[in-house]
Amino acid sequence: MIALVDEAASSKAPIAKLADKVAGVFVPVVMTIAAVTAVVWLIATGGDITRALTAGVAVLVISCPCALGLATPVAIMVGTGKGAENGILIKSAQALETLHAIRTIVLDKTGTVTQGKPRVTDIQTVDGVTAEELLCVAASLEKPSEHPLAEAIVAEAEGRNIPLVPAEGFLAVHGKGVRADLQGSAFLAGNRAMMEEEGVALGGYQAAADALAEDGKTPLYFAQDGRLMGVIAVADTVKPTSAAAIAAFRDLGIDVVLLTGDNKRTADAIGRELGVSTVIAEVLPQDKERVVAGLQAEGKKVAMVGDGINDAPALARADVGLAIGAGTDVAIESADIVLMKSDLMDAVTAVELSKATIRNVKENLFWAFCYNSIGIPLAAGVFFPILGWQLSPMFGAAAMSLSSVSVVTNALRLKLFKPRHTAPAIPAAPAPAQPEAAKSSPKNEKGVSHMEKKIMIEGMMCQHCVAHVTKALTGLPGESATVDLEGKCATVSGPATDEALKKAVEEAGYQVVSIE
Repeated sequence: MIALVDEAASSKAPIAKLADKVAGVFVPVVMTIAAVTAVVWLIATGGDITRALTAGVAVLVISCPCALGLATPVAIMVGTGKGAENGILIKSAQALETLHAIRTIVLDKTGTVTQGKPRVTDIQTVDGVTAEELLCVAASLEKPSEHPLAEAIVAEAEGRNIPLVPAEGFLAVHGKGVRADLQGSAFLAGNRAMMEEEGVALGGYQAAADALAEDGKTPLYFAQDGRLMGVIAVADTVKPTSAAAIAAFRDLGIDVVLLTGDNKRTADAIGRELGVSTVIAEVLPQDKERVVAGLQAEGKKVAMVGDGINDAPALARADVGLAIGAGTDVAIESADIVLMKSDLMDAVTAVELSKATIRNVKENLFWAFCYNSIGIPLAAGVFFPILGWQLSPMFGAAAMSLSSVSVVTNALRLKLFKPRHTAPAIPAAPAPAQPEAAKSSPKNEKGVSHMEKKIMIEGMMCQHCVAHVTKALTGLPGESATVDLEGKCATVSGPATDEALKKAVEEAGYQVVSIE
């Protein structure tokens, strides 16, 4: 992370390249002005070489282009550092500059505006099929899938201690669902489009699914040998700060677009809850980039916020890509900015920081140009015939130094930056009863309680690290884990030995300080 911050601080923004071009022309022009000044004074004073040289040297001394050279890089350095302090990793100066001009921001739904941890809310079955039977089939079908909705169904079945059946011939159909064979029968799991393609009659369950979608839930259909078995609805909770962040974007004059592969009714319900007027739903993973490109074709500067592998092309295509810190490695690699706290409000802060930084750069450049516009004529003696003013080289050197100090001091004001838009304080929700009970008295298969252990871990920087550590620890047989980023620790419970716990964390790329 430190290396990326250093790289961003040392990279050049487009506005810095403009300053470099001006500085490249500035030096020969100033040398010419100094020579002309010396010649004019030599003629005007009847050959007084001392006064002529004094005027020429004063021009050279006062017009040092240091202020021009410092105007941009110091502000960029402070801006990227301030971003890191706020949990915003800015990979390049160009991204920091471009972000201030963004007029449209595209938000992925799952994991960006929602928690990315969906849960089963409703189970509706056809006659002759019980909820447990449907869950068994659904979880067995979805077990090989890595989709968040699939994980929610599997978790629900495991929570009810429903045994699963091995799936054969598993096939994921992008944007539609999955198919597999269970004990000799062909099963389907997916959205309405998949069922219609396979000729599965939905009957009255289509209206029931539409009603679930209107409530912001995602209905999934399940069928056996071409016959509908039932519908399972899965819902993902909206992040507490998402609505405030979207309102802040509107206040900044930025249009918000919600982009999702979910069905239109569910997406529209989430959009209404968040106050988003433009919702693009039922988008296949490979089409997200096309949506961003289409907005750019309309002449808009577009930012994209996402977290998944299927968001990576869109993140790369956008003028500025912002990745959620708890997202996939591919998404983080494709993005220009990483929101390490996985909070959409940090995207608002990034925009405000970009605007503040570019405003600071423009102030510095304005000061540098004004200083030279006044200082050079004063040193050349332009005002001498009228006011009798002529600057000595000594005062010119002092003025030059003060101009550079002024630019640096103004840039350092960015360290006082505070976001204008902040999310309202949200009280912590009480933990669900079942997980809390499981946490307080975890048991293995034989009903034996395990003692909780606290592992102090060094090296965790963001929610992405939390996900890595959690996956490593829960991958141990019978082990449960809760990872605390702020506390730099993990609370675990299970049969694993200290050596096994330490090995799991270290293999994930982190250092174990102690196990208590």
